[in-house]
Amino acid sequence: MTDPLLQISTRRTPQSEPIPGRTDQVKNSAGGYVFTLEPLDQLKRFLILGTEGGTYYTREYELTKQNAAVIMATLNVRQPDEAVNRGALKAVDLIAEVSTSGRAPKPNPAIFALAVAASHSDPVVRRYALSKLNDVCRTGTHLFTFLTYVEQFRGWGRGLRTAVADWYLQKSPQQVAYQTTKYASRGGWSHRDALRLSKPRPPRGLDMDMVLAHAVGKEERTTAVVGERGSGLEYIRAVEWVHSPLATVGDIVTQITEHKLPWEVIPSERLRDPWIWHALVPHLGLTALVRNLGRLTDIGLIKPLSMGEAEVVVRLSNPEDVKRSRIHPLQVLTALATYRQGHGDKGSLSWTPTAAVLGALEGMFYASFVNVVPTNKRTLIGLDVSGSMGMGNVAGSPLSPREAAAAFAMVMLRTEPQVATMAFSNDFVHLPLGRATSLGEAIRMTSGLPFQGTDCSLPMIWAGSKNIEVDTFVVITDNETWAGRVHPSQALAHYRRQMALPDAKLVVVGMTSTNFTIADPKDAGMLDVVGFDTAAPALIADFSRGF
Repeated sequence: MTDPLLQISTRRTPQSEPIPGRTDQVKNSAGGYVFTLEPLDQLKRFLILGTEGGTYYTREYELTKQNAAVIMATLNVRQPDEAVNRGALKAVDLIAEVSTSGRAPKPNPAIFALAVAASHSDPVVRRYALSKLNDVCRTGTHLFTFLTYVEQFRGWGRGLRTAVADWYLQKSPQQVAYQTTKYASRGGWSHRDALRLSKPRPPRGLDMDMVLAHAVGKEERTTAVVGERGSGLEYIRAVEWVHSPLATVGDIVTQITEHKLPWEVIPSERLRDPWIWHALVPHLGLTALVRNLGRLTDIGLIKPLSMGEAEVVVRLSNPEDVKRSRIHPLQVLTALATYRQGHGDKGSLSWTPTAAVLGALEGMFYASFVNVVPTNKRTLIGLDVSGSMGMGNVAGSPLSPREAAAAFAMVMLRTEPQVATMAFSNDFVHLPLGRATSLGEAIRMTSGLPFQGTDCSLPMIWAGSKNIEVDTFVVITDNETWAGRVHPSQALAHYRRQMALPDAKLVVVGMTSTNFTIADPKDAGMLDVVGFDTAAPALIADFSRGF
């Protein structure tokens, strides 16, 4: 007869049960027991990954509700003896920092979180959140998105009116002219709406007065005024001229060159002309450039060995420009996948991609992460390729968490001299990624794998069984583990004892915005980071080195 007391262990517990004595574990969506993130850490996951597409286990709406609750929780953590809600101010700082540093692929999660904070019951928190409006909402589209979100929680009080007015008044007339013409209206909002609700009172100055008058539709006030050289009104006149039926291609090219007009202000019927795009490319933002690569190839500006191809490749290949643009790696990866397939997901546009542009985009992907200094530590990357990782999308991209995980792994493969990869579901999965593997190959290798269960303890178990010495395990997963006979934290502890490596570390890279993690918060040798946070590779490297 088996002794039932042998079934209770803090060293080896099935993932379908909590570790005895650990009251800080919760059941994840797959039925396994894991740890929960601190509210600020989950807020960071939401800000970077968003909730678009949901996950394998959680519908988009439910996942969004869960994260909205977390935002509100972080804004209401206040110590009884505090005169100021420092927890809420810290959350607002995190929202602004993630947004301004370019760590997230999409701006909407940060804008939504700021709108929630700007509707807080505490006037100090409200004012502090609104003071970050210019930082988080850097374009007219961002502003309109914020106004849509904030009206879900509050009305137009004095604080909101002042903050929106300052969004315009803290800019130069030329900057306001740029914003009001490039982003004239979005999502049911226009600058006329925002200005009439906020009622800004510009300081004395004819140029700003004329630019704002034009934005609210009072063109009759501006027609008799000639804009001075370099003024906002002169910029508006240039935009008006390219829309004139009398303007020739040469006229439009001249205006683009002299005033650095963005492509959004050019009439759509003119955007089939290669000469117009040739004038746009030198000062086009990199995000806009990668989004229009298919169009530029379709109209013939980009073709093998052409001057247009060479100019585009130079822009995509400049690492300093990539850093300065703050383009997110996931945006580059999405552009690479779209350009490679030769057609968009909507419309009839099609093209034949060129090898030079594909190569430049791949290099751009690696350059878009924060610079990482190799640790020279022995690193094993474990990719979760289970069924749940094959469903849903990462941050609204066309990539599943499984495909995005493979691309993220390639960053470390290109950085670290001592790195190996293994893949797992409920068992070992052969996945021969290497330094020379292209991004397209890495994504294809993972996309067709069969769906299976999840056992996140396998990287440590596999390394121990092969007698492989590892300084840092990096497990890229959605944390929906349930199929193992031992918890990942227990497997790491056993590996440390077995291999006499007491300092072996585990980094968990979360690929979905749930509040689950396999990283034990009581173990200083474990770290949880957010997948496709541009700072994640550097954070992993610092942690691996012991900083």
